[in-house]
Amino acid sequence: MDKYRELIKNKKRIVIKIGSSSLRHKETGDFDYIKMESLVRELCNLRNQGKDVILVSSGAIAAGKKVIHIKDDSEIGVKQACAAIGQAKLMMTYEKLFSEYGQVAAQVLLTKDTIINDLNRFNAHNTFIELLKLGAIPVVNENDTISTYEIKFGDNDTLSAIVAALVGADLLILLSDIDGLYSGDPRKDKDAKFIPIVDKLTPEILAMAGDEPGSDVGTGGMGTKLSAAKIAVRSGADMIIANAKDVRIIHRIMDGRDFGTLFLSDKDENFFIGDYLVDDMS
Repeated sequence: MDKYRELIKNKKRIVIKIGSSSLRHKETGDFDYIKMESLVRELCNLRNQGKDVILVSSGAIAAGKKVIHIKDDSEIGVKQACAAIGQAKLMMTYEKLFSEYGQVAAQVLLTKDTIINDLNRFNAHNTFIELLKLGAIPVVNENDTISTYEIKFGDNDTLSAIVAALVGADLLILLSDIDGLYSGDPRKDKDAKFIPIVDKLTPEILAMAGDEPGSDVGTGGMGTKLSAAKIAVRSGADMIIANAKDVRIIHRIMDGRDFGTLFLSDKDENFFIGDYLVDDMS
């Protein structure tokens, strides 16, 4: 396995996804500024190495709920309003942190239609590529404010894999509240075994997905991460699931160290993300 980890050092275009629960204090729901600052520092350091970096960040709805002091967001309209308020606060926070390191950040909000529609997908691809050429770090989220079905069915694990496929990334890192893939849910099964590397997404591997998210803030459990893996590896990217408890794990992964579960690329020349969304997510 060491040879595969060693190859991580050479990855040039990296998409990193972090979830809502990883950016907030569990006790209050407020932003964890120390963790966010550490995350931004890690991303800027990768950019300073000449790598293309894209961040997919959840947290808009949770941030909006906190700002307007509501707990019940079961209605779609309330979710949309919270997303509009929270996305502004989330991006303002990132912008301030990135500017501390002299780095330009850019907001990109996507919907499923962006990818399914040929012209929209073409334009989105061109925008990402131009931003990367300019040295910016795109900060991506779903556009929950205008897309009702995005809120109901969307998750940023899948979104990050779609972005990786769209821009031709060679590595996707999913930062979560778990160390990686286990043979069972380690919170419930003491005999669950950690799986350090997956060279093929077999039915047995896919069956290891649970259907329960680890947090009541986020929307994605292990099932969504394995769905993301199907997209990422078929598009030609390696993928790593790792624990976001200490975001400095990013540079440790990029140094080729043995953290998280590594899913090896298994490129399918016939894979097309627009078809995937129509067939598997409609």
